[in-house]
Amino acid sequence: MKKRILVILGTLILVVIGFFTLKKINLNPNYEVGQKIDEFNGVAVYYNGGVENVSGRRLTDDGYNLGLKYQCVEFVKRYYYEGLNHKMPDAYGHAISFFDSNIKDGERNKQRNLTQFMNPSKSKPKTNDLVVYSGTILNKYGHVSIISNVSENEIEIIQQNPGPFGKSREKFDLIKEDGKWKIKNGRILGWLRK
Repeated sequence: MKKRILVILGTLILVVIGFFTLKKINLNPNYEVGQKIDEFNGVAVYYNGGVENVSGRRLTDDGYNLGLKYQCVEFVKRYYYEGLNHKMPDAYGHAISFFDSNIKDGERNKQRNLTQFMNPSKSKPKTNDLVVYSGTILNKYGHVSIISNVSENEIEIIQQNPGPFGKSREKFDLIKEDGKWKIKNGRILGWLRK
């Protein structure tokens, strides 16, 4: 019985170590870490490999922190900096920290100097809005992306670091119920706008 428990415990430890190792390495032979895979309004999206891979920190010439290279936060902050000429007062934080659940729909998020909208919101999402996703059991840091297109019934987002086999662009249904716009994705907390 003791030997069986040790074997099970040893197997569990190996599975956990393997899982965390896989989140940091590149499993996709079609891309190299740092390779440009997409762009939006002239701002490049780079491949990151495993979702927890880190390739150093990216700073602007004036010292503004854009984030860890090839992570989702680095892309959205670089997009806002290069494409929209916007610096966030709080230049640090994980993706999930971009959304403050204490801020009411349509009010200013002072930490990011952006207007914050809940999902659902009275305000329809717009192109260039920054979308914030909740964390999961496998990723407590959450995720962020940029809205690249909006129609009457869907949005398209562009993202960096969706995982080794994820796509840089995804579409989500957009519906209007009871006077509010809702992006149909249970992880989307809301969006921020310059």
